[in-house]
Amino acid sequence: MREVIATNDGPKAIGPYSQAIRANGFVFVSGQAAIDPATQQVLAGDVAAQTDRTLKNIAGILAAGSELGKVVRSTVFLKNMGDFAAMNEVYGRYFTAAPPARSTVEVARLPKDLLVEIDVIALA
Repeated sequence: MREVIATNDGPKAIGPYSQAIRANGFVFVSGQAAIDPATQQVLAGDVAAQTDRTLKNIAGILAAGSELGKVVRSTVFLKNMGDFAAMNEVYGRYFTAAPPARSTVEVARLPKDLLVEIDVIALA
């Protein structure tokens, strides 16, 4: 079984992809960023503010079939690895007990010139 997850609690997809897919007991959330779901506008601010909004968006999408506490894997894409500590501090507030496995990579550029993008895989 493969089910598309689409919710108003996260930004709308801006291309040919789904916010998330539920399949075989997992929820695969597409890369999310600091876009306000109500306005579809990029949140201005530093990497800490953008990480916070990004994780709120992920939590909103996961609410349609999972939760942050069930995340088993995440990937963080940073525009500048110099922002790692600030991102990590905010990230740690969302994943306090038994945090998921994670990779963090620096990328040359993110959509809409954002500072951070995060995708996750969670248990359904």
